[in-house]
Amino acid sequence: MRARSVLSIGNYASLMKYRLLRNESTFVTSKLTSAEKRMRQLRLPERIKPSNVGSPQSQSSADFILIRQNMTDHFTHFGTAAIHVGQEPEQWDMNQVVPPISLSTTYKQDRPGEPKAHDYSRAGNPTRDVLQKNIAALEDAEYCRVFASGLAASMAIANMLKVGDHVLCSDDVYGGTQRFFRRVSVPQHGVVASFVDLTNLEAFEAALQKNTRMVWFESPSNPLLKVVDVAAVVAAAKKFNSEIIVVVDNTFMSPYFQRPLSLGADVVLHSITKYINGHSDVVMGAAITNSKAIDEHLLFMQLAVGAIPSAFDCFLVNRGIKTMHLRMRAHMENATQVARFLESNPRVETVLYPELESHPQHKIHKKQAKGMSGMVSFYLKGGLEESREFLSNLKIFTLAESLGGYESLAELPAVMTHASVPLEDRIKLGITDSLIRLSVGIEDVDDLIQDLDQALKKAIPKLPKELM
Repeated sequence: MRARSVLSIGNYASLMKYRLLRNESTFVTSKLTSAEKRMRQLRLPERIKPSNVGSPQSQSSADFILIRQNMTDHFTHFGTAAIHVGQEPEQWDMNQVVPPISLSTTYKQDRPGEPKAHDYSRAGNPTRDVLQKNIAALEDAEYCRVFASGLAASMAIANMLKVGDHVLCSDDVYGGTQRFFRRVSVPQHGVVASFVDLTNLEAFEAALQKNTRMVWFESPSNPLLKVVDVAAVVAAAKKFNSEIIVVVDNTFMSPYFQRPLSLGADVVLHSITKYINGHSDVVMGAAITNSKAIDEHLLFMQLAVGAIPSAFDCFLVNRGIKTMHLRMRAHMENATQVARFLESNPRVETVLYPELESHPQHKIHKKQAKGMSGMVSFYLKGGLEESREFLSNLKIFTLAESLGGYESLAELPAVMTHASVPLEDRIKLGITDSLIRLSVGIEDVDDLIQDLDQALKKAIPKLPKELM
């Protein structure tokens, strides 16, 4: 059964038609294949500039309730939008309530070189279209492009940098992102990369260079959960050079708790694998923006590089996203109780969770976000041996990398997710052998706390007398 074309923001067909009309006097299109036309039409500008330069505004709780009105006049709350935006039955031949999986790799054309919407599934797919529209709405954005993984999305964004351009990253950014910049972008693409603590605004401003073209950070960071004042960093970057593109990895928060575009960011990055999908069964990434120029670049990267997700994976995420608002509330409720338990436990040195008043950037977190996910990090009173013993004795928490699924996970960043970070840098950052990262799931919280308690007691059976 053939699906009708999906009418979405930044619709691929409209974009191609516009460019074809714009460029038809420049070259003879009738002699080109549709793929050649697309490659000719998607020539990128010399320098992509962000479109939303200005004074960023702080987010209030109300900012998270309303969904962009030009998306639809009916879906004004997050949960309703997550379920309905892009899912309209009328767009399909049989009015399917659940968007179908479009597995076709190719599409019939009425005339040579004139597809209805798509000509090849790498360039566009109806199942992917509806997912991109949905994610864009939830981030209160105009455009979204999904990729085969979070790092594939990162690569597509970073490809806006030219030889000699400087990218300034937060110092404790995800290990895979560090590895990409240090071992791919710098040696192979001629990009200059440096890393700085973005919670220190003075240090950030001092690290900006004449050739800085991109600022890249997570908030909260992985795994130390440091909170960056997004609006302040954006303002400082734009003051230094209005053409700097600010990229915020919002994976740890999800659009339910934080929307960096409304704080002035130019691009939001997600590992869809995590909270947006929420079921640990899909690897996917997304780049979201309000800039047409940036979106055209991302669309070009989907076509030219081909790191796009399958229709089936898009279907799975499109299903998982519908419960995101419910899952995120449960993650936060459980994680808050877990963090408070750990903070009161004599076997724990320090707990890192932005919702706790003890967190160094708690006030900034409360200013720019409406809550926090299930990510909790803490330092054991011990070393590598105690950490391994603790992780080995967990019964409900699974020792595994990744995060954001309904199940609870625990890991040791120093030898797992951040093992690719040089030892000297890990020690300097505080990613020590006693740092544990939890992804608190949505199980019954009493069971989770009991599991942590028994594992802590087995890892550190005896306490100093003054702590007993």
